[in-house]
Amino acid sequence: MQPSRDLARLIEIMAALRTPERGCPWDLEQDFASIAPYTIEEAYEVADAIARGDMADLTDELGDLLLQVVFHARMGEESGLFDFGDVVAAITAKLIRRHPHVFGTARDLSPDAVKALWGEIKAQEKAERATQRAALGLPAETGVRLLDGVPVGLPALTRALKLQEKAGRVGFDWRDARQVLAKIREEIGEVDDALATSDAAAVEDEIGDLLFAVVNLARHAGIDPERALRGTNQKFSRRFAHIEDRLAAAGRTPAEAGLPEMEALWIEAKGLERSPDPAVSPDPAPDQSGSIS
Repeated sequence: MQPSRDLARLIEIMAALRTPERGCPWDLEQDFASIAPYTIEEAYEVADAIARGDMADLTDELGDLLLQVVFHARMGEESGLFDFGDVVAAITAKLIRRHPHVFGTARDLSPDAVKALWGEIKAQEKAERATQRAALGLPAETGVRLLDGVPVGLPALTRALKLQEKAGRVGFDWRDARQVLAKIREEIGEVDDALATSDAAAVEDEIGDLLFAVVNLARHAGIDPERALRGTNQKFSRRFAHIEDRLAAAGRTPAEAGLPEMEALWIEAKGLERSPDPAVSPDPAPDQSGSIS
């Protein structure tokens, strides 16, 4: 079997992998639940390739993510539930239905009007699904309450953001970012108090509240907290790699260096990032704002 740009070949390959007795033993033993973690992982790898600006890697990672869709569709077909065509039909119908300003008569809408219309259409779809499920004798979908529709399986920062956005739409929200900053200061005090008690459960609870408040600050500042933290993770990794490289050049490892030496190299890494010209020496003076940041 040869590779192809034709999507039908990918579907054919997936069917072969899932063919009893002749397929792949690992693929054959999978089900929706066992594959779901891989689907999430592949989505993260797509995001990582985008963050790194690696378009060659992005091509590969998008293929891996597409495979997840084809895998789920194949298992659906085997169970008589749905097939890949049904998945495509569902998303094309949804896109057409949710974009009347492109495919219908609702023209020349502002971005805010488009967002409002999108919400109205989603609410209408939800009501129609409830009617259809009742007619088929199926249990009602989750989502009776306002926040029920936010998936529990989302990354915690992303789920916090979506919970806040939904609550904000009905007026349960801070007025501006400075009010959130005040809340963050309050939460830091509560973390401090909890640390003094040595109560691990209380510390965990208060740190959770602090993180939730920081997500709220990011939202009010128009920042995606997940993206912001991914960027900081990459920055930390990059600067720590500089520490490792500089120590390795001296025949040593981080475990053999003391914190003051590593902190000085950290400051050096920050200086190099701020001054891309390698001929410009970084400022060796301590960073008064906090070095490891």
